Amino acid sequence: MFASLSRAARRRVLALAAALLAVCGGLLGWLAPFGSSTPSGSVTFSTGVPTGVYQRYGVLLKQAMAKELPDVTITLKDSEGSQQNLARVASGEADFTVATADAVAQYIRDRRPGFERLRGCARLYDDYVQLVVRKGSAIQTVSDLRGLRVGVGQDGSGVRLIADRVLAAAGLTPSRDVTAVPVGIDSMPQMLESGSLDAFFWSGGLPTQAVQTLSERTPVRLVPMDAPLVEALRDVGESTRHYRSAVIPADAYAAAQDGQRVETLAVANLMVTTVEADQDLVEGFTRSVIDSRDGIGSKVHPAQLVDLRTAVYTEPLTLHDGARRYYRSVKP
Repeated sequence: MFASLSRAARRRVLALAAALLAVCGGLLGWLAPFGSSTPSGSVTFSTGVPTGVYQRYGVLLKQAMAKELPDVTITLKDSEGSQQNLARVASGEADFTVATADAVAQYIRDRRPGFERLRGCARLYDDYVQLVVRKGSAIQTVSDLRGLRVGVGQDGSGVRLIADRVLAAAGLTPSRDVTAVPVGIDSMPQMLESGSLDAFFWSGGLPTQAVQTLSERTPVRLVPMDAPLVEALRDVGESTRHYRSAVIPADAYAAAQDGQRVETLAVANLMVTTVEADQDLVEGFTRSVIDSRDGIGSKVHPAQLVDLRTAVYTEPLTLHDGARRYYRSVKP
């Protein structure tokens, strides 16, 4: 039929077809954001030390994201903690991570490599600083650690950063006044039990499984860090403004606390990526963080505290555009 048309008629038909294709293309482009396409590819998520909250949270978040982002392969990578996590993301060795706000602020303040590339996805739960000693220990305050063997976390951890600052706020120089042992939460409980350590610092969500297990098999207790110490801590440096006075509830470690609340300090955790990360991927990643809160929280209690109302506040990091798009989509 087309061949039987005049040359002029064929030109009109072809022009009409081209116009219809252009209109359809425009409609598809307009509808694309609402389609079923999802991000794909492989990403690396830097977590934390084995038995720590970051590592357990990462494992469960990966499982949740398998449903939210089925075409994305997520590889988990253990780390020493916040400081190493930030270095990995900033250098491109990892795509996403979790780090404490004080570690992020220090990384930016020091202008470490790639600091300007870092962006926030969500504010997560708070870490609580825990100073653990044996039940019969004479240690009652941080100042009592003078001359003792103290687990302070691995060099690349957020624990090490905050332990050094807490010791300084108590008038102690970590390199001179204590024997600082740079080990992580995967080793410190056993070392305290064996007598290789007199005390150890940990900064993590409540309860941290490794501390919980230790308290159930060995008589231990938590040393309080009161408000004056927190105030002194804020004088150590600008990035310490991210610390706040907090209380460890009496039932966090029932066997260790004898029904008593323990004064301490807390700092927020942030989900971190880079400015170059794909917007659709970051949007889906952020959605999974929020949507999986209750499921992950049933196994890793701190995840229950992820709150949509506060998740958007990722200071000192600028919010990633993909995360911003997610928060706008769920805004009442």
